[in-house]
Amino acid sequence: MQAFLKGTSVSTKPSLKDRGVAATAGSSGENKKTKPVPWVEKYRPKCVDEVAFQEEVVAVLKKSLEGADLPNLLFYGPPGTGKTSTILAAARELFGPELFRLRVLELNASDERGIQVVREKVKNFAQLTVSGSRSDGKPCPPFKIVILDEADSMTSAAQAALRRTMEKESKTTRFCLICNYVSRIIEPLTSRCSKFRFKPLSDKIQQQRLLDIADKEHVRISNEGIACLVKVSEGDLRKAITFLQSATRLTGGKEITEKVITDIAGVIPAGTIDGIFAACQSGSFDKLEAVVKDLIAEGHAATQLVNQFHDVVVENDNLSDKQKSIITEKLAEVDKCLADGADEHLQLISLCATVMQQLTQNC
Repeated sequence: MQAFLKGTSVSTKPSLKDRGVAATAGSSGENKKTKPVPWVEKYRPKCVDEVAFQEEVVAVLKKSLEGADLPNLLFYGPPGTGKTSTILAAARELFGPELFRLRVLELNASDERGIQVVREKVKNFAQLTVSGSRSDGKPCPPFKIVILDEADSMTSAAQAALRRTMEKESKTTRFCLICNYVSRIIEPLTSRCSKFRFKPLSDKIQQQRLLDIADKEHVRISNEGIACLVKVSEGDLRKAITFLQSATRLTGGKEITEKVITDIAGVIPAGTIDGIFAACQSGSFDKLEAVVKDLIAEGHAATQLVNQFHDVVVENDNLSDKQKSIITEKLAEVDKCLADGADEHLQLISLCATVMQQLTQNC
């Protein structure tokens, strides 16, 4: 029995050799601190001056950084235009890296944000008092910031519960609501905030930022590739940067071309769209069905076809205004059905049949 106990006691103690291995493993773990970061996070603006194309918001935030009081803010606009990045960059400059975590409460749509959370978590955070000094000696505003990202997905009851907290804790807390659709924020909240609309980024600004990232990451990309990247991202810089990183991983050091971007973005090639139009003009339902089957077999999304088809129909000079209106109305109907979970094959057949009907009227 003693021998058994002795054996167990010996076995539990690590040998000097094992300790050496553990030490080297620990030191090697410390050396491997630099983890790969998504480019979207890596190149997120660190200060307000780095925010692109949103002059009005930057001007207001700069004033508050210089000592002026900060109002409650409401940022709205399309995704990927810098709403969250702007307020986070401003908060970092206001509070510094040490106080940032203590003074900022960020709640996203992925967090629980029902009426109970607003009454407890937000209210308790808002009631805390703070001092107006930083460890590095720089002036620090005597308030905290509550960032409610994607506020348009909050229930009306939760938004209503926020009203009183906003008024009551105005001395110690500022709120920043971020959303895509300002119409989904209740009127009493919008009237308490300074509203700022974030514009979709211009092509020139996007090209400049993408070329800058490509240069820093030593990525070779053609001019056509950059132009295609800007076009498919539709003013969403986050989407453009993600596509650029995906394309870099796919090509493995080779030059990124327009075709690579088109494949990654899931854009239907212009030749395929022309083939659908040609099948519709032929007046043969069999040809039409074969083209639609091929399109689905190639893995193209029906919603993507609806978006691209709309642009092609509107820019087509061979169609009259009446024909365009009938086709675009059908496009809207198909888009609604697809959003409700309808079968892609049947909806595309229905859409193409309407297009065929309008195109064959010209013949």
